[in-house]
Amino acid sequence: MARMRRLDVRGRTTVITGAASGMGAEVARELDRRGARLALVDRNAEGLEALAVDLSSTGHSTHVVDLTDDDAVFALAADLEATHPHIQALITCAGSSMLGDIDQLTMAEMRWLMDVNLWGTVNITKALLPALRRRPEAHITHLVSIYGLAAPAGRIPYAMSKFAVRGFTESLRHELEDSKVTVGAIYPAGVKTGIILHGRYAAGIDPAVAQRAAAAQAAMYHTEPADAARRIVEATIARRPRTMIGREARLVDLLARVTPTRYWVPMRRPLRDAIDTTTPVG
Repeated sequence: MARMRRLDVRGRTTVITGAASGMGAEVARELDRRGARLALVDRNAEGLEALAVDLSSTGHSTHVVDLTDDDAVFALAADLEATHPHIQALITCAGSSMLGDIDQLTMAEMRWLMDVNLWGTVNITKALLPALRRRPEAHITHLVSIYGLAAPAGRIPYAMSKFAVRGFTESLRHELEDSKVTVGAIYPAGVKTGIILHGRYAAGIDPAVAQRAAAAQAAMYHTEPADAARRIVEATIARRPRTMIGREARLVDLLARVTPTRYWVPMRRPLRDAIDTTTPVG
């Protein structure tokens, strides 16, 4: 089998979703340092503007779009092709979290998270695929999660969405195996971006309890965002199909393989405070 050709990002465009903050912004900074052109996509106009000012290179563009809006996303794809003739990579960082157990969550809350995490990812991928197919080589990188490897209690909608993104990514990789477009999944564990602190929680949870659970989860995060961004960009350039970020991701991956029906037993204790959304504060 011939060795897969690496991407050269210099002067070529990478589309990044969720670029206004968190992991998306860090990935943008890393690619900017490497001379890439960027199409930065997010709902947060102010965050995109601040990031664009912070980047050193020129030729970047910002796009304020709700990824759950089908028509807006496909219009964005047409606009991107017109302004960026060399789109060779897509990195999907957009997403949110949701705290709460099954009794606390409403159907509307769970559907909202699935729309953001899954359908937003599917939308932008499908819309940009024709442009990526026209390149000599191209790569799609989807950020999944450690919770796309193993599903904890207290995170049902998040785990559902991330397992679904994992399934979409793997199926798409198989569909495109005879094309010039490769597809990869990133499984980060514990990146200190603040996503859990700024994520949503079920309306049925006491806000103080939700904040305590989110803080307990955040305290378990150890990977610096810049380090994770470097790994994500390297995985994209090398067109890797599967990348673990953080020691916990590798351990959970192994655990789920070795004991697929009992991995929760050793996971329960370290996550005890992070999944407790019922015990009153004080």
